[in-house]
Amino acid sequence: MLQGIGDTQSLAKRLRQEMSLPEIMLWMALREKPRGLKFRKQHPSGPFVADFYCHEARMIVEVDGAAHSYGHRPAHDAARDRWFELRGLAVVRVPATEVLRDCDAVLKHITAIAVERVTDQE
Repeated sequence: MLQGIGDTQSLAKRLRQEMSLPEIMLWMALREKPRGLKFRKQHPSGPFVADFYCHEARMIVEVDGAAHSYGHRPAHDAARDRWFELRGLAVVRVPATEVLRDCDAVLKHITAIAVERVTDQE
């Protein structure tokens, strides 16, 4: 399992209290363990905090708001994704607008990827 380093543990704890509406909506669905998969919210992972993490599928789920498209964020997100991928983790990024528009479809998409990854690991 991924573990946080430095002060990512305290950052994760704070972020759990400050989740955005799309993150809360997705968490309400993920915490029901779709297809038997357990997800953690705001999980400390090395120097980062993942929005959601499924250990069994070795998968990170990030909910991206509009800010992720501007300034240094695209380069920062790409470097972060690369860090996870070098550790054998898939990163699934979903736009916050999609979660707000159709959370069920986003959940199905995430679940399908996770199930495929679990099946591939067996």
